[in-house]
Amino acid sequence: MATEEELRKALKAFKKRLKVTQLDDESRLGVGALTTGHADKVVSIQPPAGFGREIWEELADKGFLKRDTGGFFELVAGR
Repeated sequence: MATEEELRKALKAFKKRLKVTQLDDESRLGVGALTTGHADKVVSIQPPAGFGREIWEELADKGFLKRDTGGFFELVAGR
């Protein structure tokens, strides 16, 4: 079982990685306010390295993350 501090740091790292991934995806050519195509927003990512798999599973069990296929996780809205 992970400490509350480890869970807090892991969740913060996950949110930061998700934000960076979304910004990177939005910055691609052909996707933007002036184009007609709208890209779907990235909502599921592989968790950042540096934290064990058990921490991500515990965050999912506590309801902060939602499991997706292939080791990907999604941030639960409102948490």
